[in-house]
Amino acid sequence: MQLHLPPDISSRLIEALTEAGRREIGGILMGEHVGPDTFVVRDITIQRKGGTFAAFLRAVSEILGPLRAFFDSTKHDYKKFNYLGEWHSHHSFQLHPSSTDHATMCDMIMDPNVGANFVVLLLVKVGSRQNLEAGLTVYQPNKRPYAGNVDM
Repeated sequence: MQLHLPPDISSRLIEALTEAGRREIGGILMGEHVGPDTFVVRDITIQRKGGTFAAFLRAVSEILGPLRAFFDSTKHDYKKFNYLGEWHSHHSFQLHPSSTDHATMCDMIMDPNVGANFVVLLLVKVGSRQNLEAGLTVYQPNKRPYAGNVDM
């Protein structure tokens, strides 16, 4: 899977990560299907509260409004525009899912109420050159997670 982060999304992430310092932050990814196994992130949420040095817990209440607004703005064309997954920072850790991250994403993709074909976990941090560094893991029902590609 290929995930493209446009410059405006990358800039928003860098700004939020810089402001958060060593606290983990996160949110959701909303995007557009633009080709076979290729998606462009069109919007994100940024949850600035609820994170510590080594943990982030997403608040569902903070994503419902932005998700509804995204679906309204894309005329509910769910085949082309949809929820892609989650993102959060790993300031002090590798850009690979922790065991907690992995368990959360596996629970999400296996939940029949979610009904997703896939979800992604994008882990990000600000690099030494003040650039965005990112790692992507793709989860599908009844399959092993695998690393996707992020292009910025």
